[in-house]
Amino acid sequence: MKNSNANPSDSTIIEALTPGTHEIMVDGLHLTYHVMGSGPVCLVHPGGPGFHWNYLRMPLLENFMTTIYLEPIGTGQSDLLPNGEYSQSNYAYFSRKVLEHVGALNAYFLGHSHGGFVGLQYALDYPNELAGLIVYDGAPCSGKDLFMEATKQMDLFAQRWPEEKEAQEAKQAWVDMTSGAIAVNDRESFLGIIQKLLPAYLGNYWAMPLGFDEWKASMDATIDANRKPAMWDVRDVMNTIQTRALVLVGEHDFICGTRWADEMSAAIPESQLVVIEQCGHMGHVEKPELFSNAVRDFVINKLPHEHSHLES
Repeated sequence: MKNSNANPSDSTIIEALTPGTHEIMVDGLHLTYHVMGSGPVCLVHPGGPGFHWNYLRMPLLENFMTTIYLEPIGTGQSDLLPNGEYSQSNYAYFSRKVLEHVGALNAYFLGHSHGGFVGLQYALDYPNELAGLIVYDGAPCSGKDLFMEATKQMDLFAQRWPEEKEAQEAKQAWVDMTSGAIAVNDRESFLGIIQKLLPAYLGNYWAMPLGFDEWKASMDATIDANRKPAMWDVRDVMNTIQTRALVLVGEHDFICGTRWADEMSAAIPESQLVVIEQCGHMGHVEKPELFSNAVRDFVINKLPHEHSHLES
């Protein structure tokens, strides 16, 4: 176990990027990450906040990238923040400490959903450091605007699948959760509502690829009762981001959809927008080949897709 507050030596860097699970200390707190694959280094930040890293496992990316799957502070095996201040800047700070520890401050950053929020904040807090930013089904704000757009998209989702019982149950679960009719205040209640909402997170819940049931059953999360509200909005400053960015979104993503992808790609000067058709919030599970090809084109081939729609 190494302390990331020290300047890493060559031997420490080699050890820190050895495939497997690693634990480091940052400001007296344990932080866990998992290394897989080979190629350019990419830090992978899951969503939630609080979802455990394994739902975001992307084997196809590991064929051409050294993926560092982070267990963010307050998640999984990493320690909780004693003060409950889970701001995007704090998440970005701990992420940067991991990249500093492995000697790869010029790595790529792939953030999914809330992890995309963190990625945007990282690019703002640490300009000109990352080799590239991949905002995967993210958004430039939290709060009322995000909620209102998600509610609108949930209605459209239910309308697309009027005969499917699970679709109508997902809409009702959203109404119950957002109205406070159902309390979501611990791991059990959170995972219960997520399982009910899951059909809305996918382009076609009823035609998922082999292995989906195992993936669904493996989803887990950490809920910190001490977490303080953290409203966040970078729409007014996204145009100052100088990092090369890929904005990747599913056509039918209800929670962080194309409205936000369009806004981010329009505002970030050096950005590319890729929309995966017939896909929701989990493109790495629904359309893994299209997803990985889009990332490969951005990272390895550096293709200038200013605005692309990918279909299978």
